[in-house]
Amino acid sequence: MSSPGTNLTPENDEEARSVTRRANIDMSKTCADHSGKFLFFASLPLPDVEGSLAEIDFALDHLGAVGFQILTNSHGIYPGDPRFDRVFDKLSERKTIAFFHPTTCLISHPGDGSLSKVNPIPGFSAPMMEFMFDSNRALMNLLTSGTVDRCPGITFLACHCGGTFPPILQRVAEFSPMISGLGNAMSAEKMKSLLQTRFYFDLAGVPFPDQIHGLLRVVDSSRILYGSDYPYTPVALAESLAKRMDEGLEMDFGSETKREILLGNAEHILQSMDN
Repeated sequence: MSSPGTNLTPENDEEARSVTRRANIDMSKTCADHSGKFLFFASLPLPDVEGSLAEIDFALDHLGAVGFQILTNSHGIYPGDPRFDRVFDKLSERKTIAFFHPTTCLISHPGDGSLSKVNPIPGFSAPMMEFMFDSNRALMNLLTSGTVDRCPGITFLACHCGGTFPPILQRVAEFSPMISGLGNAMSAEKMKSLLQTRFYFDLAGVPFPDQIHGLLRVVDSSRILYGSDYPYTPVALAESLAKRMDEGLEMDFGSETKREILLGNAEHILQSMDN
């Protein structure tokens, strides 16, 4: 499930749990109807913590999910927030995959509990730019909060080459010790090590000819996965991007590494889940 996920109405946990369960059951049925063709990441009703804890066990134990999709923010709460610690501890305990998909940045107003969308330049859709920036916020928050370090059982997947995070990682690391109350200021070297050993990045979007090179400054080809963004990307554009990706991978990596990026790296992740 892409943005806005399955928690559609703030503070309506009953609706969120119902929509999430129905979506996950439908995904499981699709996989069963096409055995051997598909596996799925289940949705969670975040920011509903209790509902999410129950859904993790149900999706893994009864629906055959291989991981979970989590939005880069859940009604304005980012994944490294202490309110979500129990959810990530459970995901780590179950040794599963957490796949982060961007969504519109939402600002929570503590006074009345309302939410407002961030739209700095009216007329430009959130997926065009803001999704990339929200991926950056989520990755920064996961790393500096200590969530990644604390949860060794999770395999982290990030969309769209990590959004805008790889090119500004050094800047985040330099500034993080200056921020009062930050949970886990860390060096750029530590961040890069965690990205290389705990994260994978998909190529959905427009990674070629330029964005891919920012990612390759922090991880190698073994951490890169194919991604299409279909059907949210229209068919004609998805086909054009696939052709561009095919040519870019061949030019930058060669046929053997290209095959690993398109298939082998994902196989490795799923096989490790079985073990």
